[in-house]
Amino acid sequence: MNKKIKILLVEDDLSLGFLLTEYLEDSGFDVKCLHDGQSGLIAWQTGEYQFCILDVMLPKLDGFSLAKQIREKNKTVPIILLTAKSMKEDKIHGFNLGIDDYITKPFDEEELLCRINAVLARSVSVKTDDVENMFQIGSYQFDRANQSLYFRENRRRLTKKESEVLEVLCQSKNNITKRNDILFNFWGDNNYFAGRSLDVFITKLRKYLKDDPTIKIEGIPTVGYILSDK
Repeated sequence: MNKKIKILLVEDDLSLGFLLTEYLEDSGFDVKCLHDGQSGLIAWQTGEYQFCILDVMLPKLDGFSLAKQIREKNKTVPIILLTAKSMKEDKIHGFNLGIDDYITKPFDEEELLCRINAVLARSVSVKTDDVENMFQIGSYQFDRANQSLYFRENRRRLTKKESEVLEVLCQSKNNITKRNDILFNFWGDNNYFAGRSLDVFITKLRKYLKDDPTIKIEGIPTVGYILSDK
């Protein structure tokens, strides 16, 4: 990306705020960190941000209230809530406000980054829904809108999950698609069972594309996959 995505981070724990800011900036984002809800709201009103990460338990204005006010002004900006609570009622309240994801403390910085990338991937997918429905993969054509894979005169109907995984590989063709991004985007977790399920889908896609020997879905251990057709 030529222009860094600007993230508004509102976290009252000074040490955690500093660590997250440093980690996300090292990961290529432009981060503004505030330490109370009122300051976060002023920053949102006076700045231009493409992503919001909000702690729930904030002084002056709590994260739910801040998320609500942000969502009233902007229906599409991605919002992730950070919380020490794992209560179902809190999560439902957050999602009813229109947030995109929810992460419970303590968490690993890499998990947060994966969730950010997953939300961004969904956001880009929505924006490009009407732009590109057909992908050329070697001698195959992939019609994402109709979940169909064509080889010569033959058509294979893909399941929703097969289509989703193949689409994200196509969008990054000849480049690495991170395994954790796929898992958090389409399974919501990167645990053992989600990982095994993804392995099954990758195996299926390789089988579906085997009639063109130029096509490869290369696995990069612990990192991800590269779809190529050269």
